[in-house]
Amino acid sequence: MGENSPIPNINGYRKDLAEALIKIKVPNLRWPGGCFADEYHWKDGIGPRSERPKMINTNWGGVVEDNSFGTNEFLNFCELIGTEPYISGNVGSGTVEEMSKWVEYMTFDGESPMANLRRQNGREKPWSVHFFGVGNENWGCGGNMRVEHYADLYRNFATYCRDYGNNHLQKVAGGASSDDYNWTEMMMKNVGAGGMWGLSLHNYTLPFGWDNPKGKGSATKFGEDEYFTQMKKTLYMDELITKHTAIMDKYDPKKRVSFCVDEWGAWYDVEPGTNPGFLYQQNTLRDAILCAATINIFHKHSDRVRLANIAQMVNVLQSIILTKDDKILLTPTYHIYDMYKVHQDAANLPVEILCPNYTFGTESVPALSVSASKDKQGAIHVSIVNMDPKNDIETSCNLIGSLGKTVTGQILTANDVAAFNTFEKPNNVVLAVFNGAKLEKGVLKLKVPAKSVITVEIK
Repeated sequence: MGENSPIPNINGYRKDLAEALIKIKVPNLRWPGGCFADEYHWKDGIGPRSERPKMINTNWGGVVEDNSFGTNEFLNFCELIGTEPYISGNVGSGTVEEMSKWVEYMTFDGESPMANLRRQNGREKPWSVHFFGVGNENWGCGGNMRVEHYADLYRNFATYCRDYGNNHLQKVAGGASSDDYNWTEMMMKNVGAGGMWGLSLHNYTLPFGWDNPKGKGSATKFGEDEYFTQMKKTLYMDELITKHTAIMDKYDPKKRVSFCVDEWGAWYDVEPGTNPGFLYQQNTLRDAILCAATINIFHKHSDRVRLANIAQMVNVLQSIILTKDDKILLTPTYHIYDMYKVHQDAANLPVEILCPNYTFGTESVPALSVSASKDKQGAIHVSIVNMDPKNDIETSCNLIGSLGKTVTGQILTANDVAAFNTFEKPNNVVLAVFNGAKLEKGVLKLKVPAKSVITVEIK
């Protein structure tokens, strides 16, 4: 917002937004990509803001980007909200030297041109930067490259992304789009475990296809046919991860390379009257269910999936926060992150589930999706999604080895899967207390309401 904004801020960062992000304990924050990353030249975004060159954001809206939010602003914001920065470096239109100097600017504590430039710009000590993406969507907007060409470029660029002092870069190679399994095969074959910390995947969930004449689908106006399609496509993430990681296992049986799903989420038509390039869309209970089920899939594959980033954070696609002037609202998806933060830094507990299907027409998907974990204090958390929009489901869980005595819970649901929050009514879809679970001789019994996400804590 800038330090002179009438909206309450902390050194120019919007105070209410920062507080909302602190509350959900954001693990990492990726910037400046998507597609913008491979047109971004970091030196345009440092120094006095009044002297920073302006550019055209050719990917998103064709508007002027004044570069007032650059490296210092981003990394200081990460420190403010207590999250790990994840930098997306420019391979598509950048140079090896440019990327190398950016790493030096951010992380070197000694005497050098870039470290001194950082000091000149008001930051004495380097930042801690571990996650570093070497390019973004290089099969598409990041350069339209063949995988063989990108693999060689990655090796070249990554060589000059140095570790300075105690700062160790965890380099993430640009990975596949959805089901491009050949991309993963070639990256593992030509780069492999010795050359990258992680390999990415991008996959979005659309009711209709990218080029469908009807558009991608409305964020708020949809029938059960579109709802079912979104649920089915949500569960497709499990197949994608299973097949990509099977390829990774062939070249890396010790699972040294992380699988990083660093762009995922729902993608709909923009809200009527908004700039199509800004990708502004509303967020409903449907998207909260989609989010929770996807995170459950990530939890299932946590032996490989060690980093994931929903796209995006504020006012774009499946945002967790929407703002309008001095108003802010927390979307249903935000409340999933608030509910699921109990799983952070916990031990993943294996879960086997038998459940009825959610059937629409001639097609069916499993109605329930589950995650479970045990935190450092010994509390067990079980998160359950009921995708069925009409039917409550009674279920039970045998807590093998648990001595739990009490159970409490939270629930996110609403009267309609299309329910959403507005600036006038920001509490239409919010977390509530869930009292529908009980313990009987080591067995958790509960009724999971239709179209809901619940998390119970067992102590």
